[in-house]
Amino acid sequence: MAENFVGIDVAKAKLDVFVNGEAWQVNNDLPGINELVVRLKAGAVSLIVLESTGGYESFALGELYAAGLPVARVNPGRVREFAKSIGQLAKTDTLDARILARYAEMVRPALAKLPNEEEQQLAALVNRRRQLVEMSVAEQNRFGTAPKKLRASIRTHIDWLKAEIHRIEGEMDDFIKQSPLWREKDALLKSVPGIGDVTARTLLSELPELGQLDRKEIAALVGVAPFNHDSGRMRGKRRIRGGRTSVRNVLYMATLAATRFNPTIQTFFNHLVQCGKEKKVAIVACMRKLLTILNAILRTRQPWHPPLFLCQALDS
Repeated sequence: MAENFVGIDVAKAKLDVFVNGEAWQVNNDLPGINELVVRLKAGAVSLIVLESTGGYESFALGELYAAGLPVARVNPGRVREFAKSIGQLAKTDTLDARILARYAEMVRPALAKLPNEEEQQLAALVNRRRQLVEMSVAEQNRFGTAPKKLRASIRTHIDWLKAEIHRIEGEMDDFIKQSPLWREKDALLKSVPGIGDVTARTLLSELPELGQLDRKEIAALVGVAPFNHDSGRMRGKRRIRGGRTSVRNVLYMATLAATRFNPTIQTFFNHLVQCGKEKKVAIVACMRKLLTILNAILRTRQPWHPPLFLCQALDS
Protein backbone atom coordinates (compact mmCIF):
# COMPACT_ATOMS: atom_id res chain seq x y z
CA MET A 1 0.00 0.00 0.00
CA ALA A 2 1.44 3.38 -1.04
CA GLU A 3 2.26 5.86 1.73
CA ASN A 4 1.10 9.47 1.49
CA PHE A 5 3.27 12.17 3.06
CA VAL A 6 1.94 15.70 3.50
CA GLY A 7 3.85 18.95 3.75
CA ILE A 8 2.09 22.11 4.95
CA ASP A 9 3.74 25.51 4.60
CA VAL A 10 2.17 27.84 7.15
CA ALA A 11 1.59 31.57 6.76
CA LYS A 12 -0.56 33.93 8.79
CA ALA A 13 -3.46 33.82 6.31
CA LYS A 14 -2.86 30.70 4.17
CA LEU A 15 -1.77 27.07 4.36
CA ASP A 16 -0.02 25.66 1.29
CA VAL A 17 -0.43 21.89 1.14
CA PHE A 18 1.46 19.32 -0.91
CA VAL A 19 0.53 15.64 -0.97
CA ASN A 20 0.92 12.87 -3.52
CA GLY A 21 2.14 15.20 -6.27
CA GLU A 22 -0.70 17.68 -5.80
CA ALA A 23 -0.44 21.20 -4.40
CA TRP A 24 -3.40 23.16 -3.05
CA GLN A 25 -4.18 25.95 -0.61
CA VAL A 26 -6.66 26.68 2.17
CA ASN A 27 -7.20 29.63 4.49
CA ASN A 28 -5.55 29.50 7.90
CA ASP A 29 -8.87 29.83 9.73
CA LEU A 30 -11.54 27.47 11.04
CA PRO A 31 -13.38 26.83 7.73
CA GLY A 32 -10.12 26.36 5.85
CA ILE A 33 -8.65 24.01 8.43
CA ASN A 34 -11.89 22.03 8.58
CA GLU A 35 -11.62 21.58 4.79
CA LEU A 36 -8.00 20.51 5.24
CA VAL A 37 -8.93 17.89 7.84
CA VAL A 38 -11.71 16.44 5.66
CA ARG A 39 -9.48 16.14 2.60
CA LEU A 40 -6.58 14.60 4.49
CA LYS A 41 -8.76 12.10 6.37
CA ALA A 42 -10.09 10.89 3.03
CA GLY A 43 -6.59 10.22 1.70
CA ALA A 44 -5.05 7.61 4.04
CA VAL A 45 -2.26 9.94 5.18
CA SER A 46 0.93 8.41 6.62
CA LEU A 47 2.50 11.56 8.09
CA ILE A 48 1.86 15.32 8.02
CA VAL A 49 4.70 17.76 8.64
CA LEU A 50 4.50 21.49 9.28
CA GLU A 51 7.06 23.94 10.63
CA SER A 52 7.11 26.00 13.80
CA THR A 53 6.23 29.53 12.68
CA GLY A 54 5.93 31.51 15.87
CA GLY A 55 2.41 30.31 16.65
CA TYR A 56 0.70 30.62 13.26
CA GLU A 57 0.82 26.82 13.00
CA SER A 58 -0.79 26.16 16.40
CA PHE A 59 -4.45 26.20 15.30
CA ALA A 60 -3.89 23.86 12.35
CA LEU A 61 -1.67 21.58 14.44
CA GLY A 62 -4.29 21.36 17.18
CA GLU A 63 -7.13 20.56 14.78
CA LEU A 64 -5.11 17.92 12.90
CA TYR A 65 -4.03 16.36 16.20
CA ALA A 66 -7.61 16.38 17.54
CA ALA A 67 -8.81 14.69 14.33
CA GLY A 68 -6.45 11.78 14.99
CA LEU A 69 -4.19 12.52 12.03
CA PRO A 70 -0.43 11.75 12.33
CA VAL A 71 1.16 15.21 12.49
CA ALA A 72 4.65 16.43 13.40
CA ARG A 73 5.86 19.96 14.08
CA VAL A 74 9.49 20.45 13.02
CA ASN A 75 12.29 22.99 13.35
CA PRO A 76 12.39 25.20 10.22
CA GLY A 77 16.20 25.40 10.38
CA ARG A 78 16.52 21.65 10.02
CA VAL A 79 14.13 21.63 7.09
CA ARG A 80 16.14 24.36 5.37
CA GLU A 81 19.34 22.35 5.85
CA PHE A 82 17.55 19.33 4.40
CA ALA A 83 16.44 21.37 1.37
CA LYS A 84 20.02 22.51 0.73
CA SER A 85 21.29 18.94 1.06
CA ILE A 86 19.08 17.81 -1.84
CA GLY A 87 19.95 20.85 -3.96
CA GLN A 88 16.70 22.77 -3.45
CA LEU A 89 17.82 26.39 -3.09
CA ALA A 90 14.77 28.18 -4.48
CA LYS A 91 12.07 29.08 -1.97
CA THR A 92 8.36 29.63 -2.53
CA ASP A 93 5.37 28.59 -0.46
CA THR A 94 4.55 25.73 -2.83
CA LEU A 95 8.17 24.55 -2.97
CA ASP A 96 8.38 24.72 0.82
CA ALA A 97 5.29 22.51 1.14
CA ARG A 98 6.83 20.03 -1.33
CA ILE A 99 10.10 20.00 0.66
CA LEU A 100 8.19 19.39 3.89
CA ALA A 101 6.45 16.40 2.31
CA ARG A 102 9.83 15.05 1.18
CA TYR A 103 11.23 15.69 4.66
CA ALA A 104 8.34 13.72 6.15
CA GLU A 105 9.11 10.78 3.86
CA MET A 106 12.88 10.75 4.33
CA VAL A 107 13.31 11.78 7.98
CA ARG A 108 10.08 10.51 9.59
CA PRO A 109 10.10 13.00 12.52
CA ALA A 110 8.40 12.05 15.77
CA LEU A 111 4.69 12.78 16.04
CA ALA A 112 3.65 15.88 17.94
CA LYS A 113 2.58 15.51 21.55
CA LEU A 114 0.46 18.51 22.43
CA PRO A 115 0.29 19.83 25.98
CA ASN A 116 -3.02 19.52 27.79
CA GLU A 117 -5.18 22.56 28.50
CA GLU A 118 -3.61 23.27 31.90
CA GLU A 119 -0.10 23.08 30.43
CA GLN A 120 -1.13 25.49 27.66
CA GLN A 121 -2.54 27.96 30.19
CA LEU A 122 0.60 27.90 32.32
CA ALA A 123 2.76 28.15 29.18
CA ALA A 124 0.83 31.27 28.13
CA LEU A 125 1.54 32.88 31.51
CA VAL A 126 5.22 31.89 31.37
CA ASN A 127 5.54 33.26 27.82
CA ARG A 128 3.81 36.51 28.77
CA ARG A 129 6.13 36.98 31.73
CA ARG A 130 9.14 36.39 29.45
CA GLN A 131 7.86 39.00 26.98
CA LEU A 132 7.34 41.56 29.74
CA VAL A 133 10.81 40.96 31.16
CA GLU A 134 12.36 41.43 27.71
CA MET A 135 10.44 44.70 27.24
CA SER A 136 11.50 45.88 30.70
CA VAL A 137 15.16 45.18 29.97
CA ALA A 138 14.91 47.03 26.64
CA GLU A 139 13.32 50.06 28.29
CA GLN A 140 15.94 50.13 31.05
CA ASN A 141 18.66 50.07 28.39
CA ARG A 142 16.98 53.00 26.60
CA PHE A 143 16.62 54.98 29.83
CA GLY A 144 20.38 55.45 30.20
CA THR A 145 20.84 57.11 26.81
CA ALA A 146 17.45 58.82 26.38
CA PRO A 147 17.10 62.63 26.42
CA LYS A 148 15.90 64.02 29.75
CA LYS A 149 12.51 64.94 28.28
CA LEU A 150 11.81 61.26 27.50
CA ARG A 151 13.03 59.72 30.73
CA ALA A 152 9.83 60.33 32.67
CA SER A 153 7.84 58.50 29.99
CA ILE A 154 10.28 55.59 29.92
CA ARG A 155 10.32 55.39 33.73
CA THR A 156 6.51 55.26 33.79
CA HIS A 157 6.55 52.40 31.30
CA ILE A 158 9.23 50.53 33.28
CA ASP A 159 7.17 50.85 36.46
CA TRP A 160 4.08 49.57 34.64
CA LEU A 161 6.03 46.61 33.23
CA LYS A 162 7.35 45.69 36.68
CA ALA A 163 3.84 45.83 38.14
CA GLU A 164 2.50 43.70 35.29
CA ILE A 165 5.29 41.14 35.78
CA HIS A 166 4.38 40.97 39.46
CA ARG A 167 0.69 40.48 38.58
CA ILE A 168 1.48 37.67 36.10
CA GLU A 169 3.67 35.96 38.69
CA GLY A 170 0.73 36.12 41.11
CA GLU A 171 -1.50 34.45 38.50
CA MET A 172 1.11 31.73 38.08
CA ASP A 173 1.19 31.17 41.85
CA ASP A 174 -2.62 30.92 41.99
CA PHE A 175 -2.65 28.55 39.01
CA ILE A 176 -0.17 26.17 40.68
CA LYS A 177 -2.00 26.26 44.02
CA GLN A 178 -5.31 25.22 42.44
CA SER A 179 -4.03 21.77 41.40
CA PRO A 180 -2.66 19.18 43.86
CA LEU A 181 -0.67 17.53 41.05
CA TRP A 182 0.90 20.81 39.93
CA ARG A 183 1.67 21.74 43.54
CA GLU A 184 3.43 18.42 44.02
CA LYS A 185 5.51 18.74 40.84
CA ASP A 186 6.36 22.36 41.60
CA ALA A 187 7.52 21.45 45.12
CA LEU A 188 9.57 18.49 43.86
CA LEU A 189 11.40 20.63 41.30
CA LYS A 190 12.04 23.47 43.76
CA SER A 191 13.43 21.02 46.32
CA VAL A 192 16.59 21.04 44.16
CA PRO A 193 19.01 23.89 45.07
CA GLY A 194 19.25 26.25 42.11
CA ILE A 195 15.67 25.73 40.89
CA GLY A 196 13.39 28.70 41.53
CA ASP A 197 9.88 29.67 40.54
CA VAL A 198 10.65 30.72 36.96
CA THR A 199 12.66 27.58 36.14
CA ALA A 200 10.14 25.24 37.75
CA ARG A 201 7.19 26.75 35.94
CA THR A 202 8.96 26.89 32.61
CA LEU A 203 9.79 23.20 32.93
CA LEU A 204 6.23 22.31 33.95
CA SER A 205 4.63 24.19 31.08
CA GLU A 206 7.15 23.79 28.26
CA LEU A 207 8.66 20.39 29.05
CA PRO A 208 5.70 18.14 29.97
CA GLU A 209 7.83 15.12 28.96
CA LEU A 210 10.04 15.66 32.03
CA GLY A 211 9.86 12.53 34.18
CA GLN A 212 8.49 10.39 31.32
CA LEU A 213 11.60 9.90 29.16
CA ASP A 214 15.03 8.44 29.88
CA ARG A 215 18.01 10.75 30.46
CA LYS A 216 19.31 10.57 26.88
CA GLU A 217 15.90 11.31 25.37
CA ILE A 218 15.20 14.26 27.66
CA ALA A 219 18.68 15.72 27.03
CA ALA A 220 18.17 15.51 23.26
CA LEU A 221 14.70 17.05 23.54
CA VAL A 222 16.00 20.08 25.44
CA GLY A 223 19.11 20.37 23.26
CA VAL A 224 21.87 19.65 25.79
CA ALA A 225 23.02 16.38 24.24
CA PRO A 226 26.41 16.92 22.51
CA PHE A 227 26.79 16.05 18.83
CA ASN A 228 30.02 14.62 17.43
CA HIS A 229 31.98 16.61 14.86
CA ASP A 230 34.57 14.10 13.60
CA SER A 231 36.12 13.45 10.21
CA GLY A 232 38.81 10.85 9.55
CA ARG A 233 41.40 11.20 12.28
CA MET A 234 40.17 14.63 13.26
CA ARG A 235 38.15 14.76 16.45
CA GLY A 236 36.24 18.02 16.62
CA LYS A 237 34.59 19.64 19.60
CA ARG A 238 31.23 18.25 20.65
CA ARG A 239 28.49 20.85 20.37
CA ILE A 240 24.89 21.17 21.43
CA ARG A 241 22.18 22.48 19.13
CA GLY A 242 18.45 22.41 18.48
CA GLY A 243 16.02 21.54 21.22
CA ARG A 244 13.71 23.86 23.14
CA THR A 245 15.51 27.17 23.42
CA SER A 246 13.33 28.69 26.14
CA VAL A 247 13.82 25.62 28.36
CA ARG A 248 17.55 25.55 27.69
CA ASN A 249 17.86 29.25 28.57
CA VAL A 250 16.26 28.91 32.00
CA LEU A 251 18.18 25.69 32.62
CA TYR A 252 21.43 27.55 31.90
CA MET A 253 20.64 30.25 34.47
CA ALA A 254 19.58 27.62 37.01
CA THR A 255 22.84 25.74 36.43
CA LEU A 256 24.91 28.87 37.09
CA ALA A 257 23.14 29.19 40.44
CA ALA A 258 23.52 25.46 41.10
CA THR A 259 27.32 25.57 40.60
CA ARG A 260 27.38 27.89 43.62
CA PHE A 261 24.60 26.61 45.87
CA ASN A 262 23.93 22.98 44.90
CA PRO A 263 26.59 20.68 46.42
CA THR A 264 26.12 17.98 43.82
CA ILE A 265 26.39 20.26 40.79
CA GLN A 266 29.17 22.29 42.43
CA THR A 267 31.22 19.15 43.07
CA PHE A 268 30.59 17.87 39.55
CA PHE A 269 31.58 21.23 38.02
CA ASN A 270 34.79 21.46 40.04
CA HIS A 271 35.65 17.86 39.15
CA LEU A 272 35.29 18.59 35.42
CA VAL A 273 37.37 21.77 35.60
CA GLN A 274 40.12 19.97 37.55
CA CYS A 275 40.15 17.33 34.81
CA GLY A 276 40.97 20.02 32.27
CA LYS A 277 37.52 20.76 30.81
CA GLU A 278 36.82 24.32 29.66
CA LYS A 279 34.39 26.12 31.92
CA LYS A 280 31.80 26.47 29.14
CA VAL A 281 32.01 22.74 28.48
CA ALA A 282 31.71 22.02 32.19
CA ILE A 283 28.61 24.25 32.44
CA VAL A 284 26.90 22.38 29.59
CA ALA A 285 27.73 19.05 31.25
CA CYS A 286 26.26 20.40 34.49
CA MET A 287 23.12 21.51 32.64
CA ARG A 288 22.72 17.96 31.39
CA LYS A 289 23.37 16.57 34.88
CA LEU A 290 20.87 18.94 36.49
CA LEU A 291 18.25 18.02 33.88
CA THR A 292 18.89 14.33 34.53
CA ILE A 293 18.36 14.89 38.26
CA LEU A 294 15.12 16.80 37.69
CA ASN A 295 13.91 14.09 35.31
CA ALA A 296 14.60 11.39 37.94
CA ILE A 297 12.90 13.40 40.69
CA LEU A 298 9.66 13.75 38.73
CA ARG A 299 9.78 10.13 37.57
CA THR A 300 10.23 8.72 41.10
CA ARG A 301 8.33 11.51 42.87
CA GLN A 302 11.14 11.64 45.41
CA PRO A 303 12.49 15.06 46.47
CA TRP A 304 16.10 16.20 46.42
CA HIS A 305 18.45 13.81 48.24
CA PRO A 306 22.06 15.15 48.11
CA PRO A 307 24.04 11.99 49.00
CA LEU A 308 22.32 9.88 46.34
CA PHE A 309 22.71 12.45 43.55
CA LEU A 310 26.29 13.28 44.55
CA CYS A 311 27.28 9.63 44.06
CA GLN A 312 25.51 9.55 40.69
CA ALA A 313 27.26 12.74 39.56
CA LEU A 314 30.75 11.49 40.38
CA ASP A 315 30.10 8.08 38.81
CA SER A 316 29.01 9.58 35.46
